[in-house]
Amino acid sequence: MTDLIPVDGGTTAYLPVMGSDEVENVRQLESAALLLPQVDIPTEHVFHAGMYARTIKIPAGVMLTGAQIKVATILIISGDTLIYGEDGATRYDGYFVSLGQCGRKQAFYALRDTYLTMLFPTDAASVDEAEREFTDEYEKLFSRKGGE
Repeated sequence: MTDLIPVDGGTTAYLPVMGSDEVENVRQLESAALLLPQVDIPTEHVFHAGMYARTIKIPAGVMLTGAQIKVATILIISGDTLIYGEDGATRYDGYFVSLGQCGRKQAFYALRDTYLTMLFPTDAASVDEAEREFTDEYEKLFSRKGGE
């Protein structure tokens, strides 16, 4: 596990870098995890001032793999979670405004209840449009499976 290095000593941090090998590792983890009982993860959505934000809560003890993200985003983390990247797992304990690269597909393990709010600028007028803008894996999203 690597240590989190905040930017400028504050709560702003970079999310772990994801190369093609790490994305493939998360895809393999995702395939294996689908064989296990699934946890419902409701999604809250909001549009405001040209921004789209979506918030989920990962309960303590739950592992979650995210969709592959096509656009750079900000991910606000509040809780205690491990996030997988090229250097293994990085722990985010507390509150962080994290800068996320496009192309990432992350795996999270919540050590305690953790809230994640992802946001990005968009001209989308609906949740469907926004989801299609940030991922090609939109059909895998919890919000598409009744987790609203």
